[in-house]
Amino acid sequence: MTSPQSNIVLSGLARRLIQDGHLDESMALDAISSAQKANENLVSYLVANGIVDSRSIANGASAEFGVPFFDVDAMDLELVPLDTISTKLISKHNAIPLFKRGKRLYVAVSDPTNLTALDEFKFHSGLTTEAVLIEESKLKKSIEKIIEDKESDDLGDFDDSDFDSLDLESVDDEKEDESDIAGDDAPIVRFVNKILLDAIKKGASDLHFEPYEKRYRVRFRIDGILGEVAGPPINLSTRIAARLKVMSRLDISEKRLPQDGRIKLKLSKNKSIDFRVSTLPTLFGEKIVMRILDSSSAQLGIDVLGYEPEQKEAFMEAIHKPQGMVLVTGPTGSGKTVSLYTAVNIINTPERNISTAEDPVEINLEGVNQVNVNPKQGLTFSSALRSFLRQDPDIVLVGEIRDLETAEIAIKAAQTGHLVLSTLHTNSAPETLTRMINMGVAAFNLATSVNLVIAQRLARRLCDKCKKVIKLPEEAMLEAGFKKKEIGTFEIFEPVGCDSCTKGYKGRVGVYQVMKFSEEMGRIIMEGGNAIDIADQAAKEGVNDLHRSALLKVMQGVTSLEEVNRVTQH
Repeated sequence: MTSPQSNIVLSGLARRLIQDGHLDESMALDAISSAQKANENLVSYLVANGIVDSRSIANGASAEFGVPFFDVDAMDLELVPLDTISTKLISKHNAIPLFKRGKRLYVAVSDPTNLTALDEFKFHSGLTTEAVLIEESKLKKSIEKIIEDKESDDLGDFDDSDFDSLDLESVDDEKEDESDIAGDDAPIVRFVNKILLDAIKKGASDLHFEPYEKRYRVRFRIDGILGEVAGPPINLSTRIAARLKVMSRLDISEKRLPQDGRIKLKLSKNKSIDFRVSTLPTLFGEKIVMRILDSSSAQLGIDVLGYEPEQKEAFMEAIHKPQGMVLVTGPTGSGKTVSLYTAVNIINTPERNISTAEDPVEINLEGVNQVNVNPKQGLTFSSALRSFLRQDPDIVLVGEIRDLETAEIAIKAAQTGHLVLSTLHTNSAPETLTRMINMGVAAFNLATSVNLVIAQRLARRLCDKCKKVIKLPEEAMLEAGFKKKEIGTFEIFEPVGCDSCTKGYKGRVGVYQVMKFSEEMGRIIMEGGNAIDIADQAAKEGVNDLHRSALLKVMQGVTSLEEVNRVTQH
């Protein structure tokens, strides 16, 4: 009887892998037979089953077929011309359109014999296709990333017919029982889903649902500024509130007390957004505020936050010290949480034990032990911090230092070999130190524990598509805070407004005062000096205050003078 393998002809790639010593003939025949049964190409089968590594296959294929080898890690996948080929075809053929050169489209494949992919790409793009070889493992990862990014970008493609199919989950991932909503409230369900999607598409950070005596309004906070987006009839206010409370797993019968909950909105297989929900009984009904929690903000990396080079260096140096305290300060909504999460993300390695106490935990981070403080149950920042110190920690994050007890435990931890990250609500870095002394912290303890203090604000970025240059008289520029020698060396821009932005702005950038705690500052504190004395010493040591840091952003063309004055209250 003839074996199935006897009819198999060894291909050029299989022969090459045998010649290079990666396979013997029997293994090659088995692999080809099994790949055919699994309806898989040979390269994918060999890599998926760990028979030959993807690098060896790519090198062999490149030599055998004379196809150039390309390292996809060296390319920005955002530049892939997705206007030529759909993600559906990319996934189907395990191939990526890398770039165009005139009438030629270069296609990344792991198997040069994949002629079907080249032919279909040629048909759909109208361009001549040419193969470029990349490793199978890197090709898989790149395709996953392209599809994930495309799905998150395609929020704008949702229309009304998509709203009912959105997957809404509570934080414990139990599916919501749609029967909780009466059939005649289907329009309310659609309205709420549409509002949530609009908020995500527009990049809002908060949503406000507000009932008044004669009207009801919905507002979004976009780039730090609140603006009205909808005004449904006032008689729908209780039904909208009930819908939001059902989605958040809150008690819809309790309308006299504030409640807190969460919603998880699954947009696609790889993309979900969390909402933190807070209800508040007001004179004319329940006001509901939702904070959008996007875990991708924690993965931004320090380079996009807006630190100047010397500020970034001081920040990185402080968070890599084995002990001491790093304090981040600023008003609500100034980006303190993102700064702290960025720091934790950088130092989150398998060798470190990291614990955080937050009120509440906003973004889930793998590898970090996160605790929601709950004062009603006796779980306060101070009690959580005490427990952390019995859990062999390396790094401790305290959401906020609100009282003397928490401050003293945090300082003790910083003095005994732990790195402590935390926040306070003060206006500048020097004021942070005097605030802690006013709480009752001993000056000596403060001087021996604090490594770095960061004060920050968020300024709106000018839209690159529509910003325009303005001319200001020298007197006005000097009054704004620019130095005489700087005038004439840069251009100042102002917002205009276009279809791509909101009133001339798109996105935000951090403005920072990064103050290393020096010996001289320690001496000033020990001698009873105040925030002004510390600020003077910081200036002598070359620390830019918030206004000066913001002016640097104006000089770089990132933001406007008007925005600087708004966020730094100059």
